[in-house]
Amino acid sequence: MQDPLVYLNGSMTPLSEAHIPVLDRGFIFGDGVYEVVPIYGRKLFRSEHHLARLFRSLAKISIPNPHDKQQWLALIQGVIDAHPAADQMVYIHVTRGVAKRGHAFPKEPLTPTVFIMTNPLVLPSAALRASGVPCVAMEDQRWLHCEIKSISLLGNVLAAQNAAEHGVVEAIQFRDGWLTEASSSNVWIVKHGKLMAPPKNNLILEGIRYQLIEELCAGGGIPFEARRIAREEVFAADEVLLSSATKEVLPVVSIDGKTIGNGAPGPIYKQLYEAYQAAKAA
Repeated sequence: MQDPLVYLNGSMTPLSEAHIPVLDRGFIFGDGVYEVVPIYGRKLFRSEHHLARLFRSLAKISIPNPHDKQQWLALIQGVIDAHPAADQMVYIHVTRGVAKRGHAFPKEPLTPTVFIMTNPLVLPSAALRASGVPCVAMEDQRWLHCEIKSISLLGNVLAAQNAAEHGVVEAIQFRDGWLTEASSSNVWIVKHGKLMAPPKNNLILEGIRYQLIEELCAGGGIPFEARRIAREEVFAADEVLLSSATKEVLPVVSIDGKTIGNGAPGPIYKQLYEAYQAAKAA
């Protein structure tokens, strides 16, 4: 894995030899989208949902989809097959393509740049899950189209850096006093046995785990509600959870040094985590 093979614009090539023109609009403007797909036992997990989100993101910013679903699956599988790890994290990156620098979309048709790479999937340790993780709260300063999985991630980068500087796992963000999401995770709260999450709208990226956790709640008899959640509700919650492709489901035990619930992973987290593992095995 020191110089892994990646896919770039029709060819498999060592990562060290993969190059794009400096006038690629992804490099100049961040004009592109991306997707991340977890692989368990060399099999894609919820690939239909990941590709559907990729297609939605492309359509939102008017980049023509360069492949149909089966072609995408074949390209992804080719990258997976080129690497030995059983569990991987595939990264897909699509930009509008190469053109003379100008803010508006070029009038001439462009060929989108397509890049796919993979890395071994590293999940939180059992010890971290048993202890739970600390987070920091901050104001959400990102743009108003967070539902697009854009490669323009400076706001998320600054939020993640804020978490790093505080020595915690995530930065939980609020916009005008209402919960949105973390730097790279969806956020959930539990009160009196009910799981709650911010509604699916332009202020959050609908993580693939969002629908999955809704399904797990339905299957496990856990009440669920999507609604606006005030900042004070988060700090008063019995449990706070994070979800993402690399975290799966992860319990939060403190925010800004203030204990959440009893300061330990709670029963709803444990039930959802076990159900998540069963979904993977299936």
